[in-house]
Amino acid sequence: MTKRDTDLALTVLNAATLVVDGIQEGLARRGHAAVRPAQGFALVRIGQGDTTVLDVAEQLGVTKQAASQLVEVLVGRRHVKRVADPNDARRRLLTLTARGRACAAATEEAAAEAVAAWRPTLGAAGLKSLYGLLGALDRTGPLRPAW
Repeated sequence: MTKRDTDLALTVLNAATLVVDGIQEGLARRGHAAVRPAQGFALVRIGQGDTTVLDVAEQLGVTKQAASQLVEVLVGRRHVKRVADPNDARRRLLTLTARGRACAAATEEAAAEAVAAWRPTLGAAGLKSLYGLLGALDRTGPLRPAW
């Protein structure tokens, strides 16, 4: 590993921070200031459907207990509700409420805004190139916050 490799790693982390901060600012402007990044990642997973607390734990890379606490906050804020699983009475599924769906939509808008803010610096071609380069590194799997 060279200093240049380390610098690249720090640059990528900085770009991720810019996106997360931009999303947080955008959420605040849209009335969702209380939603933290980990909660947003949980909302994304819950919005995919057929989600349990265990699914949220796996998505975030945390214990089931930590995910339960996070879900409890989202339920208390009326972003998420628990419903009986029609196929398994022992399971409780998590679903987004109208408020949760509005928050998820606000997150998408804020994310697009955060990246669009790079357009004056990078230009349309630069953004397209960045997307292609980072896309080549894409790994499938859970989308986790960078702790």
